[in-house]
Amino acid sequence: MLFSSMTFVFVFLPVVLLLYLVTKKELHNPILLIASIIFYAWGEPRYLAIMLLTIIINYWGALLIQNKPKYKKTYLIATIIANLGFLIYFKYFNFLITNFNNVLGSDIHLINVIMPIGISFYTFQALSYVIDVYRGEVKAQNDIYKIALYICLFPQLIAGPIVKYHDVAEQITSREVNFDKVSLGVKRFIIGLSKKILIANTMGAIADKIFTQSPDTFSHFTAWLGAISYTFQLYFDFSGYSDMAIGLGLIFGFKFMENFNYPYISKSITEFWRRWHISLSTWFKQYVYISLGGNRAGKLKTLRNLGIVFLLTGIWHGAEWTFVIWGIWHGTFIILEKIFNIKEFDSKEHSIQVNILRHIYCIFIFVIGWVIFRADNITYAFKYLANMFGILHLDKSNFLYSMSYYIDRIEILTFVIALICSVPIFRNMLAVRTKLQAILVNTWLLVLFYLSTITIASSTYNPFIYFRF
Repeated sequence: MLFSSMTFVFVFLPVVLLLYLVTKKELHNPILLIASIIFYAWGEPRYLAIMLLTIIINYWGALLIQNKPKYKKTYLIATIIANLGFLIYFKYFNFLITNFNNVLGSDIHLINVIMPIGISFYTFQALSYVIDVYRGEVKAQNDIYKIALYICLFPQLIAGPIVKYHDVAEQITSREVNFDKVSLGVKRFIIGLSKKILIANTMGAIADKIFTQSPDTFSHFTAWLGAISYTFQLYFDFSGYSDMAIGLGLIFGFKFMENFNYPYISKSITEFWRRWHISLSTWFKQYVYISLGGNRAGKLKTLRNLGIVFLLTGIWHGAEWTFVIWGIWHGTFIILEKIFNIKEFDSKEHSIQVNILRHIYCIFIFVIGWVIFRADNITYAFKYLANMFGILHLDKSNFLYSMSYYIDRIEILTFVIALICSVPIFRNMLAVRTKLQAILVNTWLLVLFYLSTITIASSTYNPFIYFRF
């Protein structure tokens, strides 16, 4: 079930919320757990068993880690292997076999493995729980239903934010629901919905027209148009989902961490990763980077640890070499910035010219990275980039369409809106201080909601990009 569907917005959410608000607190967790199972089973009923098995494994794994301290490391390793075993099989099995065949010339047959939706996200949440118990940061939860709710809570089940157990352990046991939280949550949900439907989908339509063609059949300008359109699509698609998840969390009394903080205003790739997919970045920092030694074992090992983290970041995103190269691409610049001591740049400390140059550098790096990320294969990515930078030989007689095919007036307007909304002009829009501000904001949100819902009603199926990760 999609957040951006009529079924969810007008049936599932109102019914669950009504039941939640009219029942006693003791029934809140059972209602959310049942709703979350229905939500997941709605689209992927055959893989519900995998998620339930993940819950059972991590529930017992955490109890054994806590209650059998002599063997806690063994139980931790076994639980991690079980979690990663599911992930590797469903997400990477055919990728590994294909590359094994290519390297050794073997002919091992592929099997029809379909990745369960959300497995990358709920697996990392499960790992967060058992590692937190192993480290002594939290106690193992004796109530399996609470662990089940943590792992499969529907607002963040499919595409995050990746919620770490130590951040919500107390909220699962006790939380407050009031009018202010519900109101703010609804507003945040509407903002996320409009990001997805009105901006991301429009930008995606432009990008899809271009990326589905051979790079030698369109101009350099068209290549840049496709790359920038996808840059906007990915941001508004994923941050829109995160906004909806955070808003839904507030509605039901949960406070999830922010997942995006205007990443496209960054002036270094290091800063970019402090603003982009924050829940994933902090997960890798807390559970991989620090476990490898972080920056405590000298500069060379620090650089090694950063390289490993970004290699794994690329692999986490998908079973394709494009994702691996994308992770290495970002990791390379993170390492270079570390070597040359390039940090976040504050406009108060540097001239406008320096900040502009740093910002342009960062934009070039992440836009090039998104082309690699979007491409179906490495060959296509390199040809597309060659077109962007004027290296690819083009014959105008081979061009398939004029510019009007790729972008119209409405899409140009949306492009401008996307650019404006990528910077923190409206950062504090919901923090109204006067009645007039409240009226204006609420009216605007109602307009966005209306436009979003009529667009949903007339559009075709269009899932969130990060569902496939």
